[in-house]
Amino acid sequence: MQDLHKELNEAQLLAVTQSDGPVMVIAGAGSGKTRVLTYRVAYLLQQGIDPFNILALTFTNKAAREMKDRVIALVGGSEARNVWMGTFHSIFARILRVEGHFLGYPQNFTIYDTDDSKNLIKTILKDLQLDPKIYVPGAILSRISSAKSNLISAEEYNNNAEIKESDKAANRPLTGEIFLHYKARCFKASAMDFDDLLYNTNLLLRDFPEILFKYQQKFKYILVDEYQDTNFAQYLIVKKLAARHENLCVVGDDAQSIYGFRGANIQNILNFRKDYPDARTFKLEQNYRSTKVIVKAANSLIAKNKDQIFKEVWTENEDGELIKILKASSDTEEGNMVANSVFEIKMNQHVANSDFAVLYRTNAQSRAIEEALRRLNIPYRIYGGLSFYKRKEIKDLLAYFRLVVNTRDDEAFNRIINFPARGIGKTTLDRLEIAASTNNLSLFETAANAGRLVGSVNSGTLTKIAEFTSMILAFHHQLNKLNAYELAVKIAKNSGLLKELAADQSEEGISRVQNTEELLNAVKEFSEKEQTLFPDEETGELVSEGPGRGLDQFLQEIALLTDADNDDKDDNNKVVLMTIHSAKGLEFPYVYVVGMEENLFPSILSLQSRAEIEEERRLFYVALTRACRKVTLSYAETRYRWGNMTMNEPSRFLDEIEEQFIEKTTRRIINHGNGGLPAMQKAPLFTKKPLKKINDANSPKGSELGETAAIEQVQPGIEVIHERFGKGKVLNVEGSGPNTKATVFFPAAGQKQLLLKFAKLRLSE
Repeated sequence: MQDLHKELNEAQLLAVTQSDGPVMVIAGAGSGKTRVLTYRVAYLLQQGIDPFNILALTFTNKAAREMKDRVIALVGGSEARNVWMGTFHSIFARILRVEGHFLGYPQNFTIYDTDDSKNLIKTILKDLQLDPKIYVPGAILSRISSAKSNLISAEEYNNNAEIKESDKAANRPLTGEIFLHYKARCFKASAMDFDDLLYNTNLLLRDFPEILFKYQQKFKYILVDEYQDTNFAQYLIVKKLAARHENLCVVGDDAQSIYGFRGANIQNILNFRKDYPDARTFKLEQNYRSTKVIVKAANSLIAKNKDQIFKEVWTENEDGELIKILKASSDTEEGNMVANSVFEIKMNQHVANSDFAVLYRTNAQSRAIEEALRRLNIPYRIYGGLSFYKRKEIKDLLAYFRLVVNTRDDEAFNRIINFPARGIGKTTLDRLEIAASTNNLSLFETAANAGRLVGSVNSGTLTKIAEFTSMILAFHHQLNKLNAYELAVKIAKNSGLLKELAADQSEEGISRVQNTEELLNAVKEFSEKEQTLFPDEETGELVSEGPGRGLDQFLQEIALLTDADNDDKDDNNKVVLMTIHSAKGLEFPYVYVVGMEENLFPSILSLQSRAEIEEERRLFYVALTRACRKVTLSYAETRYRWGNMTMNEPSRFLDEIEEQFIEKTTRRIINHGNGGLPAMQKAPLFTKKPLKKINDANSPKGSELGETAAIEQVQPGIEVIHERFGKGKVLNVEGSGPNTKATVFFPAAGQKQLLLKFAKLRLSE
């Protein structure tokens, strides 16, 4: 490994080399947090620590892969590959594969994603004859998730008078009953959702002391990334695992704790010293990402929060440009101003589309931005949109894989029993459901014995059901004989799925086939990865985690992917549109934060307490610190919300940035009020000049503007002047003679397409 003194600054070096005992690293934005984690793992390995005794927990697979790749580059692959490094969910899923039988789960349990869970809740609502408009599946799932994150079981939920009263007040008094059914149906299907991976790991460590002791002995050194984002379940697991050796290093930034709505508890990092009184604290305060203006502006903002661990982030980077604030009359105009600004910077600075990010508080804000970008032909992508693994054709094939691996997976069974169409209708499926419930069997088990268990089904349909179950069982018996790719291809072909997709020769149909091929490519790439070896607990012999890189392992890997892990390779040079929550951990040269309005940012849902306001302020801090070179903030005086036009006041957060970091052409916002919730007095940040004709009384006369251009003189790249739109740059020319058209970008008016025989463009001198 390289000389640490050359690779790390002083604070980073201290954080890396303090290997024993509890350590908290407070890492400011852009301060090299990943670098510290990486070098710390490498340092432990260099000190002779067994890689199998190191546990490193992250929040995304992408972060885990990046760390592992860097460690491999530092110390070589043989040792680094054996470190237990991954997301909370992937690591604990791995443990549950081995230990889940203590809780009654088979090794091949299915992991339900959000869609699977919502579909199951819809089925339960139908069975209980409950109105899905009142018992909204997403809201019910969120309620169940919150309970499990706080380690509240379905039974405890139903016996808690306060919780039941809360559900009653929300007009959903039977939420607890739905929770009980949901838990039972998941268990019956040998399935766990994401929350179960943490909840069940806690059960293991709580109810089976021998399991707790085993993993305490195993994980002698524990590292946790983004500790400020941990919820109660994650906090408790880490605390239990680290209790024996207390070689625990947590890294995070309380100023970037923004996931309270998901159950993240900022107190976990604020109270670390209370949990570990002898802990060493190291602060990484040098920012390597942003300009001085951005760093100091962000510092001036976050200083308004009371609940924080004080630090003074600084940088040796250039001063950079002041922060610009745009005021628009409407969200449509806001979109146009942002798009025009992107276009202008692109043209003047010669930078790529991917250098720009537009951040917003809610997904609904993207519409006006998208329309404006499309008008200027600026390619963009919405980060966190429909990911590859959410597309129908992909989920269909994955459902086949899932049922082959775990025949008790009812959600997968329902999805594919009649796809491609086999003539197994809804009436038959309803009868299967009833028989499965009556006999306490999975749908697949019921279907495999349909002739005996299901009445009133004709012989032709029984034959089709038998053919389907026989096909799935044939695939299932090959799980341990074929690698993931060999079996995946066999399933895709023999199920008729590829043939069904190939029959549609439309553009969409061809795209679906290509997506399916891409999935099979992913399986092939997975199958060819080097198999990680682990020591047998009793003999110490290095063995593979399972029977080769099988389809079951592939399913686990992709089931735990997050949006941050699903970057489409084709989208490399597009402006990125995303919520601020999605932007955490990313960086861009140019960042626009739109919708800086009261009741939008901060959200109207987060104005009830100082803690809520402080989380919103941390969210704005995260938005500012995504930028490397320039930040532009914008707000609209009017905006359509829920179909109604609303009048808006600028966000209080705009006035919380010290004036010296704001471009002087903008006027300050005047705040009045007291406490943590100041009222806002509407005041324009700058006066928008009306668009003037060039030839009005205050403009240069025509003779001063240059000669009128002949049609053939108008070429891409030249600057021209239009009587109304002012100075602009020619982007494109098409057509000939009197039909010649030019596309011209005018900073004051945006992109225009002009018929030259009427445009009377003048050449700019």
